[in-house]
Amino acid sequence: MAGLLVLPLLAGCTGTSGAADAADGKLLVYTSFYPMYDFARKMGGDKIQVVNMTPDGTEPHDWEPTATDISGLEKARVFVYNGAGLEHWVEDVLASLQNAELIAVEASQGMALLEGHSHEEEGREEAEAPAYDPHVWLDPMNAKAQMKAIKNAFTQADPANAAYYEANFETYAAGLDKLDAEFRQALLPLTKKELIVSHEAFGYLCAAYGLEQVGIEGLTPDSEPDPARMAEIIDFAKARDVKVVFYEALSSPKVAEAVARAIGGQTAALSPLEGLSDEQRAAGDDYFSVMRQNLAAIKAALQ
Repeated sequence: MAGLLVLPLLAGCTGTSGAADAADGKLLVYTSFYPMYDFARKMGGDKIQVVNMTPDGTEPHDWEPTATDISGLEKARVFVYNGAGLEHWVEDVLASLQNAELIAVEASQGMALLEGHSHEEEGREEAEAPAYDPHVWLDPMNAKAQMKAIKNAFTQADPANAAYYEANFETYAAGLDKLDAEFRQALLPLTKKELIVSHEAFGYLCAAYGLEQVGIEGLTPDSEPDPARMAEIIDFAKARDVKVVFYEALSSPKVAEAVARAIGGQTAALSPLEGLSDEQRAAGDDYFSVMRQNLAAIKAALQ
């Protein structure tokens, strides 16, 4: 589960490397988007300087790095990304770098991925590869495996502080075990199991706790459902007596609101933790607090 992909990126014809520690001697770490940033901060503590590449409030599925971001990667010692197809730009960017010392961590490597469904993919040819749900971190046990992969990379890059990184991992691993227990205690006994969500991002969370995800839109939140799909969702909601339709803070709620009006229900926020809203940042939220907000929202919707 806790796969670590170390890419020995070849230097250019000079054979030199651009990797360097931060100016204050801390390990310089780049991360692709919010969950990887939060996990890296937790594992690295005050021994690292971490730069999150995807700007605050930006939905990461279609984001691409700038020349400044790529220049920063040339100086980084560790780069953490999720993988599973979310960061479509990673392979090309890594191949372009001359930073021979960069340790690149594909935090989802080795996990059993859920095949996802995107409405944009209907009618594709049989030979085409299936889409996979990349939102692995929404299962706390997957998040623990990702933290372990990041911890291992920090230990490899900075063995002098291995005990420090290990202690951080043990602390947060215990916290994830506790979070998992809270989800199980709250959700497994419920008789209602259906979640209608605007973005089909919650497959791992639902699989972990016996829930059924029904996505209005596909794996990417900016896809638009056609009228037939809308009618199908509305019929499903009425048949199963679903009264709450979930939307995401970083995407438009208009489709969720339309379904809620059609069923005489209401909308509520559910975060895939692809990034934080302005309110969440101001409140000092992190993976744990947002996951607990999600738990409260799901429990309220299913009771």
